[in-house]
Amino acid sequence: MKKLFSAVLFSLFLSSAWAQCTSTEQDKAGVTAACQDYIQAFYKADTTLAYRSVHPLLQKRGFSYSAANQTYSKQLEMPFPALVSLAKRWNANGKQANEKSVQDVQILDICDKTASAKVTAVWGIDYIHLVKEQDKWWVMNVLWQSVPAQSK
Repeated sequence: MKKLFSAVLFSLFLSSAWAQCTSTEQDKAGVTAACQDYIQAFYKADTTLAYRSVHPLLQKRGFSYSAANQTYSKQLEMPFPALVSLAKRWNANGKQANEKSVQDVQILDICDKTASAKVTAVWGIDYIHLVKEQDKWWVMNVLWQSVPAQSK
């Protein structure tokens, strides 16, 4: 019985130690800033914001909804060069988004090296994984979908 109690106590200690991620206000600000740069790169058609906060090894995957077909696309993939190209032209005419467009960043978790956030923008929802390199937060992975079908 004593061994069982010790094993349970030890496993509780390990699970609570592993599950704890602490973050500083500086980390929260860095994650938010990287996510805002990601959004604003598209909204402002400003690729310097993508270069500032999106990692060159970015992997972006997602699904676009077709109202005409009432279905989602197959998985679409976008590496960093394609993101820069799209950001340059997506809102170049200013008709896709403006300063009043939704640009919500919800931080889901921050650890010392990794973080995750949910971004809501005019195009839909993006779940973002970030990595901290040399005290700077970078958008590394994005999983997205267009505005949910039930919202349309």
